Amino acid sequence: MVGLAYDLLANPQGAVRSTFEKAVASSGLDFDPASLDGKDWGALDLFRQFLSDQTHLSQVPILNGETIKWVQPNTLVRFRGMIQDMLGNEFYVGAFKDGDVWRTNKFMDVSHFPMPMAATSSPHMRVWERRLLYCVPVPGRNSWTEPSSELVVNRCVDCSSQQREKRRRMDDEPVDHMDMLVSDEGFQGSPSTKKMKEDGHPSMSSQTTEPINEGICSHMSMVPSIDSDSLPCLVKIYDSPESDLKLNDVFEFIGVLTFDSEVSMDKDDQDELSNGFSEDVLVHLPPNKVPRLHCLIHRKLTVPDFLHSSPIMELKPHVVKEIRDALLRHLTAVLGDDSVAAHFMLLHLLSRVHTRVENIAVGKLSLNLTGFSKESVSLFGHRLSLAVKDLLPVTHCIPLSVEYLNSASLAPIKDYETNRLITGVLQLAEGSHLIIDETQLKAGTLNSVGVDNTRLLKNLMELQKVEYDFKYYKMEMAADVQLLIISEGKSNILPADIVIPFQPTSVDSSEVVAAEALEAWRWYLATVKSLPHSIESEMQKVVENDLVEARQSDRSIGSQDFNRWLTMGRLMSVSFGENCLSLEHWQMVKELERLRTERLK
Repeated sequence: MVGLAYDLLANPQGAVRSTFEKAVASSGLDFDPASLDGKDWGALDLFRQFLSDQTHLSQVPILNGETIKWVQPNTLVRFRGMIQDMLGNEFYVGAFKDGDVWRTNKFMDVSHFPMPMAATSSPHMRVWERRLLYCVPVPGRNSWTEPSSELVVNRCVDCSSQQREKRRRMDDEPVDHMDMLVSDEGFQGSPSTKKMKEDGHPSMSSQTTEPINEGICSHMSMVPSIDSDSLPCLVKIYDSPESDLKLNDVFEFIGVLTFDSEVSMDKDDQDELSNGFSEDVLVHLPPNKVPRLHCLIHRKLTVPDFLHSSPIMELKPHVVKEIRDALLRHLTAVLGDDSVAAHFMLLHLLSRVHTRVENIAVGKLSLNLTGFSKESVSLFGHRLSLAVKDLLPVTHCIPLSVEYLNSASLAPIKDYETNRLITGVLQLAEGSHLIIDETQLKAGTLNSVGVDNTRLLKNLMELQKVEYDFKYYKMEMAADVQLLIISEGKSNILPADIVIPFQPTSVDSSEVVAAEALEAWRWYLATVKSLPHSIESEMQKVVENDLVEARQSDRSIGSQDFNRWLTMGRLMSVSFGENCLSLEHWQMVKELERLRTERLK
């Protein structure tokens, strides 16, 4: 390839049209655009090849509450977020015939070419389909996972400056019919052209050589109605199987940003063919409040994707052990030199749901630290909360009280008036960590909401499921949330997998953690947690014999205890970077259980 016909960053839609025209030309007289519905004609391959270069990818601005003031519409952007609601499908005019030439409207809200009246007949028009996803920034995402706001804004300003220079170079070129737009609502000139015809003077947006400050000010006029801390985005998905994207999944979407306040979303103006879905949903998501992103490429994000500056190291045993020992010392210091609680805390932080057997979420390890008072929780609870925030990308905290249980909206609820899913506190991304502080919980009466919320929390802890309320029916959604309960005595409403009395021996916390150590610990937790694990036949016999012996000595031990010990064995092994359970690590698990049992007595 000699060069790119269009700037893929500043004019991605131009590249889409160019590849479409080439596909049409190569097909000859027998071309039928219906054959391209749901298929790529070369545009996606072009962008994949371009963005496979990390240098090019880093030039794509990240869309968030800060950068929305600077990024330019119709340019390539990245948005990282959780799928909060799936709004169904939208029909649009994907291709139409302009004389003898086929045009496409894919990856855009409005056409760059006027659509002839003849194109409204079925032989000259093809209606395609795209999916609509309402995405939000990942709930509870900690600030250290975000790139520097100053760096991101500077990149956006640089991109804007480059685009301004390109517009200046293009200023002397003749203006053609590409200035005309056709929206899904009808056939018209662009808003800029239309305004110029009405008053005889060019509008702000029609001037292609305006100073950058004027361009920013005109764009910022749309911004005040947006919450900069939680910028949502309506992502339009093309040519992707439904199984690829699920509710609550976290994705990075790369596509064309459209943020046009002049695109009307009124019901009365909707063309029934162009947008049969928006009269129910999109009218509640106006473009001046929710930017649109026409997705070209998407990929599911995992915890390592949020570790911007963490080191890349090999999983060598001695390296993993050094990091493990350092992290364990840190957790011990945070917990007032309670090394037993620190060991359980480490296993808890490494837990995840790696499979499901009937109603059992295998791999979870919820933890209940007891022995806290209102005074000690302000010291050790606060320390522990900060430590978890520093280590994990996504964290939450619920200060549990009777008033909270009686009033909180924990479960997502479907609103049929707006046809939207109203989010709840427990609609969380996979891998989230949740601290529940029960030290404020006093005796009181739960109303119907409180009883239901208590049940929801209990189901999340025991089954790793959250019940979504669709009014006419309820649906359980699988979750993967690490739960840590801080309480005075054993929690009566949230039965954790492990209950251990917290016994600090020191209140001193003069430890200063270096940034390099934090980065290593984050890398360690994200990496070893995903290691595969197995138990070889010899160790299986050892484990089985130990379980039988334990059962014979204590008839109260049941299957839940066996499952917990096996989970702890797996987590102990992966904490050392090992894939198989060893006798040494199994002995460590039994010793931890012995120490915990002694405390409970």
